[in-house]
Amino acid sequence: MEDVTGDGVAERRERLMEALRVHGGHYAELSRRFAAWLGLHSTDATAVLEIAAAEERGAPLSPARLSERIPLSTGATTALLNRLEAAGHITRVREHTDRRVITLRSGGHIQERADEFFGPLARRLDATMAHYPPELLERFEAFMADLNATMDTHLTEEGTPADRRPPRTR
Repeated sequence: MEDVTGDGVAERRERLMEALRVHGGHYAELSRRFAAWLGLHSTDATAVLEIAAAEERGAPLSPARLSERIPLSTGATTALLNRLEAAGHITRVREHTDRRVITLRSGGHIQERADEFFGPLARRLDATMAHYPPELLERFEAFMADLNATMDTHLTEEGTPADRRPPRTR
């Protein structure tokens, strides 16, 4: 893409996007290895991690929110949750005053297994981040929040290229 501002923003964007693509590839590979380590399909492992992470944040997921996060159809999400619940990896509870609302909770062993698997990486990441001043990391967090909000807006706008099929070629 052309740099319309003339101050190198497009080149910087390209370098940052490439770094994020590489990070995304690493994240996907780590997720694949975690799934294999647990003996789960990658989608099932991703769902378990999403459920556990939401619990840690104090905002447990409903089945509908999970299907948005991973993204699956309602039927596929139900089948996935049935498998995970039967294996003891998650529970579905009705803990709200509106008994129709279902909350997803991870099995106790899931957090232990995730800590065992991801703990060494967390320690390495902490050591890497310790080299940077907290103010810089806060600015980076703000940048990532802005970047994600921009991408979310783009993905939800009607008429974006992501919503259209490319023209057919002969």
